Amino acid sequence: MIEFMKRPYIVNFIIIESDNHISIKASLNSSEVHKNYLQSNISNITPSSPIQSLGLLNAYTFRVLIVGLNEKKEEVYRKEYDSDSFGNFEIRFQKKINNNSIHFVQAYEVSKCPGLELLLGTFIPVKVQSPKKIVVCDFDKTLVETKYSTPRELYESLRRPLEHFPKIDSSIELLKEYIAKDYQPFILSASPHFYEKAIRDWLYQNQIFTGNLMLKDYRKVFSLFEGDLTPKDLKSQGFYKLSSLVNILLMTGIPDEITLIGDGFESDTLIYLTLHAVINEKADPWKVWNSLKKKEAFKLTTKQQSRFLTKFYRLGNLTKEKAPQKTSIHIRCRKDDIQEIMQRDYTLDFMKTDLSLVDFYVG
Repeated sequence: MIEFMKRPYIVNFIIIESDNHISIKASLNSSEVHKNYLQSNISNITPSSPIQSLGLLNAYTFRVLIVGLNEKKEEVYRKEYDSDSFGNFEIRFQKKINNNSIHFVQAYEVSKCPGLELLLGTFIPVKVQSPKKIVVCDFDKTLVETKYSTPRELYESLRRPLEHFPKIDSSIELLKEYIAKDYQPFILSASPHFYEKAIRDWLYQNQIFTGNLMLKDYRKVFSLFEGDLTPKDLKSQGFYKLSSLVNILLMTGIPDEITLIGDGFESDTLIYLTLHAVINEKADPWKVWNSLKKKEAFKLTTKQQSRFLTKFYRLGNLTKEKAPQKTSIHIRCRKDDIQEIMQRDYTLDFMKTDLSLVDFYVG
């Protein structure tokens, strides 16, 4: 007879060491495991399909204990943190405590079994080497030609592994070129958060090795109280993607070189040019907002407006002491679409640059 138990596990854990801080973005969930799961035949493992992870639509709260260890593995930091209503954490603390640098981080869940500290894992913070170089790449229609426009296409996307969809080789090679040049990769996608395992499987199959994967948490869309997102954000990606880009830079610090890879089918071009304007042209966040709010992709609620401006002012403060950064923007599109994209109104009040900064490539 197989015995089952529920225990917390890590869905996503991003840990970045910047100049003075260690930042953690994590997501936990709860699952049933049985005592002889280690006896599974590894030869039977196949790529995941998103429908296998629909259990991630469940929401739980957690409390984690974060323990920082120095190079001798001596404890120098200990603090507990509570998740939001969906099991998500955003944690930030000093990387040096009393002249002791933190080299390892252990995470324990401490609320589900009173009196027990359940080890979730031991992690080495990812340090973006100097000079800091990062590459942020979209997933859908940039690396993979996914289709979700009809109910049938949506159903097919849920039940099949992502290898079912055509790869976009030009984008994959472009991303790998930057990784080979020591750019730290981040995958930023508006796909639902329960696509996490399926996307990771696809990335590893295609030899793109990164744990820095950021997806849209659909549970927030339907939350009446805590959600950053609203039902309109199911189709509109402007606020989510720009906010996530700012989160990445708040974790890493302002890089010396940043490359942004996306597609020309939605609002990636406008989002990337906006980020460039803030970090390189020192655009005033208030002017940025006054221009963007006229765009369909940036129709924000009052709560989103407040969070948008707060994050942008924080980002603006980080850029004050930095010299202009090198920004590269690559937008994948079809050959017949380039002229249409060029004709869109991407010249906003706060921008000094134009589309000449953007490399449109056919894929």
